[in-house]
Amino acid sequence: QVQLVESGGGLVQAGDSLRLSCTASGRTFSNYAMGWFRQAPGKEREFVAAISWIGGTTYYADSVKGRFTCFRDNAKNTVVLQMNSLKPEDTAIYYCAAALVRRGSSNQNEYDYWGQGTQVTVSS
Repeated sequence: QVQLVESGGGLVQAGDSLRLSCTASGRTFSNYAMGWFRQAPGKEREFVAAISWIGGTTYYADSVKGRFTCFRDNAKNTVVLQMNSLKPEDTAIYYCAAALVRRGSSNQNEYDYWGQGTQVTVSS
């Protein structure tokens, strides 16, 4: 089992930045690729970003490319989503997830463990 806990969400204004963190416990964190997903009210959960097990490769949804950065610190069992230039449409619950694969993935079905989510609200 892997337990994931997200933190760092909050209420910000458009153009502001937020840093989300996800800390893992349980199994060896470096064995897992990590992903970030989000779900806005009334919408399906969607892919945001992913990072490979070592951290050498990252993937982003087109909607966040150039604004969001994902990185990990395997020594601290933490993956971070740095969100800049936030827009109201970024408002959602953000979830981190772990997949027992080396590469990252945008496919939610490949992820084995999920955090409880953290709310991000961006006002206009």
